[in-house]
Amino acid sequence: MIDQNYRWYPVYTRSRAEKKANEELNRKGIQTYLPLKKAVKQWSDRKKIVEEPLIKSYLFAYISAREYAEVLMTNGVARFIYFSNQVASIPDQQIHDLKLLLATDADLEIIDYDIKPGERVLIKAGPFKGVIAELVSVHNKQRIILRLQNMGYSININTSIAFVEPL
Repeated sequence: MIDQNYRWYPVYTRSRAEKKANEELNRKGIQTYLPLKKAVKQWSDRKKIVEEPLIKSYLFAYISAREYAEVLMTNGVARFIYFSNQVASIPDQQIHDLKLLLATDADLEIIDYDIKPGERVLIKAGPFKGVIAELVSVHNKQRIILRLQNMGYSININTSIAFVEPL
């Protein structure tokens, strides 16, 4: 029996094909949601504010199980996301909450790993790029304090959690 209920399903797209896949699905009459954030891009001669996907290579499709094949046959779509050997679905409330969050002007960063105080991390960007440090504390997921231990000193620095990854 095919599930006739409509749900939000996360769809994985080809790299940098989120907007194209979104347009193609809409053209087919499939309701989608592509969360976008504003970002400043700088070229050698100018700066420009562009909209880019909040979650790279993801969009959400509001479909029933009957439309799985139609979504998969769409240009730019790679696959559905699976959880416990079933196509994952997202509760309506989470999509609604995401829309509300993006309606604010909050500066959002998507982090796909969980780092806890005391863990060793590698700094990926900024003036301390390449340095290994210990996470001391996390402040509202936007700012963290790292402890650098070099030459017998502890130096605390403030940086964004987006600039570090766990070791």
